[in-house]
Amino acid sequence: MTDIQRNHIDLPLLTAVLILMVLSLGVVYSASATWAYEKFGDSDRMLNSHALKILIGIAALFMGMMVKYTAYKKLTKFSLIAAILILAVTLVLGGEVKGATRWLRVGGFGFQPSEFAKFALLFHLCALIAAKGDLIKDFKRGFVPMMIWICSVSLLVMLQPNLSSGAMIILLSCVMLFVSRARILHLLGTLLTVLPLAGLFLMSAPYRVERIRSFITGSSGGNYNYQLWQGIIGFGNGGILGVGPGESKQRDFFLPESYGDFVFSIIGEEYGLLGTAFFLALFLLIMLRGFKIAKYARDDFSRLLAIAITSTITMYALVNAGVTLGILPTTGLPMPFVSYGGSSLVFSSFAVGVLLNISAYTDLHPRAPRMRETVIGPETDEIAVRKVY
Repeated sequence: MTDIQRNHIDLPLLTAVLILMVLSLGVVYSASATWAYEKFGDSDRMLNSHALKILIGIAALFMGMMVKYTAYKKLTKFSLIAAILILAVTLVLGGEVKGATRWLRVGGFGFQPSEFAKFALLFHLCALIAAKGDLIKDFKRGFVPMMIWICSVSLLVMLQPNLSSGAMIILLSCVMLFVSRARILHLLGTLLTVLPLAGLFLMSAPYRVERIRSFITGSSGGNYNYQLWQGIIGFGNGGILGVGPGESKQRDFFLPESYGDFVFSIIGEEYGLLGTAFFLALFLLIMLRGFKIAKYARDDFSRLLAIAITSTITMYALVNAGVTLGILPTTGLPMPFVSYGGSSLVFSSFAVGVLLNISAYTDLHPRAPRMRETVIGPETDEIAVRKVY
């Protein structure tokens, strides 16, 4: 097999992602129907919007799958600079929703630049780490240049303000630096520097302080923990088998934005413990296949890229599930491929497409060689046998 030969993509990974997308249609419709009818007079309004975004996401997935992963090496720096500029523009011109300027609208379409910036940063980090090699251990020439990129993106995201997304960007970046064998002392020093700054951002908004306080004390009263406790009630209603599709009671104005960040609670209520276990099993499959692709990747760039994409999807799913179960403080992070919204869905789908493209250049699913072809020379009786791939 030559370096340019392409094998089969990882079908278990593709299947798991497509199943999550298809199942999200029923979950989002159930979670949003009552609210959509009250606001728009059409219970199908948000379902139709979500279905369109899924189609765009599938198109993005196949787009990422068709382009060889090596093509992104030369584009990562340009993409990251563009992402930083877009984040800066969003702070000035972005639309304000619930006190945060996280959305940028162009020609009637809106998207969250932080989702694009997150993957642009991770792609560029993978390219830098692959190029620098052991130089990553050098603080001045290897570690500091990467931290400049990381801090630029995370700070602009936190200023929106979007503390949870900014923190996840820092965490995912540190994971990649750890995997690349950066010095532990450098990483610890960075964390010790970031924690006080994160504390300042946290203290700058009273609602964040109250939310953390309510989480630590376990208080079920007040407005700051209302969404969390309504979500937990949903899980309690569902029990083992759930109340059945479309039978959720929490969605009817008890659980705010049940179709978005807390959609996992609706899954727990309608499909019970078995339903939530099935969804988490799909994410577990994505994680296992993604890390296996990384293990068999042919070069450092593809290996790091596979780890970055897999870690992002897995960590977002785990944090979202942990928040809705009350294990983690309430954040605004979506569940990949399931929560209502287009930015996370489209960019995550594209990233998975890149991961599938990487899988096609590993030996996980080799193409079977064709039958041997026998060639008889015209001027000799010697028989030459060659394999045809």
